Amino acid sequence: MEYKDYYKIIGLKRDASQDEIRRAYRKLARKYHPDVSKEKDAEARFKEVGEAYEVLKDPEKRAAYDHLGADFKAGQDFHPPPNWDSGFEFRGGGFTDADKAGFSDFFEELFGQQGHAGHAAYGPQFNARGQDHHAKVVVDLEDAFHGATRSISLQSPELDKHGQMRLTNRTLNVKIPKGIKEGQQIRLVGQGTPGMGQGVKGDLYLEIHFKPHPFYRAEGRDLHMQLPVAPWEAALGATVKAPTPDGKVDLKIPAGSNSGNKLRLKGRGIPGNPAGDIYVTLSVVAPPANSEQDKALYKEMASKLAFNPRADMGV
Repeated sequence: MEYKDYYKIIGLKRDASQDEIRRAYRKLARKYHPDVSKEKDAEARFKEVGEAYEVLKDPEKRAAYDHLGADFKAGQDFHPPPNWDSGFEFRGGGFTDADKAGFSDFFEELFGQQGHAGHAAYGPQFNARGQDHHAKVVVDLEDAFHGATRSISLQSPELDKHGQMRLTNRTLNVKIPKGIKEGQQIRLVGQGTPGMGQGVKGDLYLEIHFKPHPFYRAEGRDLHMQLPVAPWEAALGATVKAPTPDGKVDLKIPAGSNSGNKLRLKGRGIPGNPAGDIYVTLSVVAPPANSEQDKALYKEMASKLAFNPRADMGV
């Protein structure tokens, strides 16, 4: 996937005001409109300019895009950093009439879901409900096992009287319920945009994601982990200690196990009804031969075991 430099596409610096962005888009849209332009690449450039404007005209998307930083180069291979959009409040919507189906994979990766996450305004009635806000937040996996109250910091972009974008910050104490899964939302009533007239405030929806964990990978309520075992534990069988978010447990390794074999710790995953499981993938680890005694043991094994791990390959 190629990185898109939206400021370069629209011909402006990163500190451009919203009015400057609007004027630049209108000028380029007229220049490259397929119905009137004689440029060879008019249609492609028109779509590219439309995509850039789709992001830069919207303070929320622009703030999130700016958060990626200016160190990337147009056209370079790009993968968004993990949880790059964590902590940004999105109101949802904000799209023009452009054909989003023609937008790049880069746009879809960054904003394809945010554009449909929110609820549209409820029209021009005097008593109108406020817009809902959406934000992605990252918590510890252990919070899903025990529950917790966390201080969550959020950033929301706003335009000042000069049309320049600035970020406002707020901090909320949020209760993380025991048993929550990745991707699940927490609703905070009344924490969205104020309503019009007598309309009630919108709500804030926090989408929960887990920080990368050194041991576990979550899928729904299940956890997956790799467990190192010694060659003799795998060959002879053994009962070993295995970590879980609730503490160490005894795990029976069957004799004749190999790397890649999977075992299940039933009910040891994220709490729920029913609770998830922990799937353990074994990884046989050979001890190092750091001393002469270690090397002698390996040589003895090589001479006595007559073991060829590549026998099934015919070599």
